Amino acid sequence: MRTTTSPRSTPARRPRTARLAWRLVAVGGVAALTVAGCSRGSQQSSSEATATGEGACPDVVAAAQTAVDAATATDAPWDGPTTGPAAQEGKTIAYVAQTMTNPGVSSIAAGVQEAAAEIGWDVRVLDGQGDQAGIQNAFGQALALNPAGIVVSGFDPKSTQAQMDQAVAAGIPVVGWHAVGTPGPSTDPALFTNVTTRVEDVAKISAQYIIAESNGTAGVVVFTDDSIPFAAGKAQMIEDELGTCSSVQVLNTSNIPIPDAGTRTPQEFSSLASRLGEDWTYSVAINDLYFDNAATPLRAAGKQGDGAPYNVGAGDGSEAAFQRIASAQYQAATVPEPLNQEGWQIVDELNRAFAGEPASDYVPAIHITDADNVGSTTSWDPAGYREAYSAIWGG
Repeated sequence: MRTTTSPRSTPARRPRTARLAWRLVAVGGVAALTVAGCSRGSQQSSSEATATGEGACPDVVAAAQTAVDAATATDAPWDGPTTGPAAQEGKTIAYVAQTMTNPGVSSIAAGVQEAAAEIGWDVRVLDGQGDQAGIQNAFGQALALNPAGIVVSGFDPKSTQAQMDQAVAAGIPVVGWHAVGTPGPSTDPALFTNVTTRVEDVAKISAQYIIAESNGTAGVVVFTDDSIPFAAGKAQMIEDELGTCSSVQVLNTSNIPIPDAGTRTPQEFSSLASRLGEDWTYSVAINDLYFDNAATPLRAAGKQGDGAPYNVGAGDGSEAAFQRIASAQYQAATVPEPLNQEGWQIVDELNRAFAGEPASDYVPAIHITDADNVGSTTSWDPAGYREAYSAIWGG
């Protein structure tokens, strides 16, 4: 746990229309600064930096803003696969979920079901209910179905090694979603491929958003689940990136298991608001669901929905998160995965496995949704993938 006692005023968030001009000014001023003023260990204190609303690292802020500008674009063309095997007919697949209360896991399930309907397959969704015994039981049910393929979603397959070994022995290809820390094929655990954005990219852009929006003056609380290695690693990467600006401070790291988030976060937000006061200007969580119950305790603490702490989700882009962003109610931004698109990719990867072809190795691009680009959408759903995959499967 990291704490601070230095005074901190609430930073104003720049509207995007002012960002380009600001960035040019910031970059132009870098030459007048010493290198030490823009690195860890800078002698400029946080209180000195925030007294003028400017952080100690304008070059870091400028680079972060450039990355944010690119990630908030909504008109990028489809950059995924356009060739592959035609639909392998008559398949049944089992979807083993860590917990269907996780919005990312449930949204992926919906995408898999939509894509399976397009390709002509049956899907059986099995809910692990968020604990080890439940996940093992769900995986056991999946094996009993003798499916053509299995999807493991939101949990480490090594935690169900006996079931994974049975799947391998039976010649059943397994595709993961957030099953290991990197996208693509895996030999240990034995995954045909793992579908996900790159965790390091998600972690970096979420931290860069905070650095850019706060002008390098944020006081941050990080929410994570250390019981999931993927989540714990993401949180550490976020903290490392925040640390590239010496005037940004991580005030606290809150370790709350995802299945317990609904019951534990209200008290945690209330306690943090009382203890950290105005020092707490930003939050970042490894999943948007940590903010599902933030409104009541923050409102009770006198916090406004469109004010600090500005809550940023480093995945997965739930419908509730989009609604909070659109209504300016206790969430400023999310780094959403294209969950429905990834569901279609999972089906396409299984189709490649059934056809004896290699995985596509496609990795979805990073995106940020905030008040400036959310519009009336309730998920990040890029254009082009349905048409592309349907054309591939149709031969």
